[in-house]
Formats: sequence, C-alpha cells, structure tokens
Amino acid sequence: MATQRWRDLLFNALRFEAGWLLCVVGGSWVAAFAGAGLLGWHFWRCAKPSEWRFIGTLALLGLAIDGGLHLAGGFDFSGHALVAGLLPLWLWMLWPLFATLVFHSLAWLWRYPLIAAACGAISGPLSYLGGAAIADVGLAPWLLPAQAVIWAALCFGISRYAIRRPPDFSSA
Repeated sequence: MATQRWRDLLFNALRFEAGWLLCVVGGSWVAAFAGAGLLGWHFWRCAKPSEWRFIGTLALLGLAIDGGLHLAGGFDFSGHALVAGLLPLWLWMLWPLFATLVFHSLAWLWRYPLIAAACGAISGPLSYLGGAAIADVGLAPWLLPAQAVIWAALCFGISRYAIRRPPDFSSA
C-alpha cells in the first residue's frame, strides 16, 4: 500500500513537470489541450470538490498576480496571444497545474512554513526564468526579486492554509 502511495505521488509530480514543459514549449494551443487533459485526469482520479475549489481559486489568484505583474511592466509577451489582455494561456495554465501538487506531492512541505517560504522564494523565480528563456518572454530586471517575495508569501500562506484545513481527499 505504501508503495502505491509513493508511486501516486511520483506520478503527480511527473504530470506537473510534463505539463509545465508542454505549456512552455508548446505555447497556448498545446497548453489548452495538455492542461485540460492533465487537469481532467486529476479531477477524475484524485480531486474532490474541496480540491476543485482550491485549484480554481489558485488559478484566479495566478491570473491576478501574473496579470498585475504584466500590467506593471514585468513581462514582455510580444508575439503571444493574451487571455483577457493579461497573460498567454500557457502561462496561466501553470497555476492550476501547480495547484494539483499542493495536497499531493507537496503535502509534506506545508508542515514547515518557513521551509515552504524559502522553497517558494527560490523555485518560483527559477521557474519563471526558465520558462521565459524557453518561450522567449522578456522579464523586467525587478521581476525575479518580486517573484521571490510573492512566491515566498504564497507558499507560506498555502502552508498556513494546509495546516488549518487538512485535505479531505486521498493522494494520487
């Protein structure tokens, strides 16, 4: 039984990584289909209504955060079609895909709020830096430090939320 749980957690992380790569390399059309497929599989196999709401909330939060950073001049999306004039679909799709990790592959992390914040401060900006290089997106000089603060706060907040409201669904 423990082996199956570890396998499920590993596949959850690998699905996210595959989704990230497909979205960044493939662009918005690939993100639409790959993201919908991966999210659909997650909802069918893993998620319960409380997680659906969490994923939807994080997707909207991502649109607000990255959209606000774009409006402030943090991103240069020249040549990319934008959702609601804010973000390319491929970038926005990464938010709900990240949310599929929160109560599964990353569940262990939220018990340690300061470590979660440090991991967010490092991995968040690195993800944007790598994605921007692959997708030919310009980044303002101030964006990565801002992303470090945002992702540290976001991961700290998720940690506090996860501690207070443990999931009512099984990992897969």
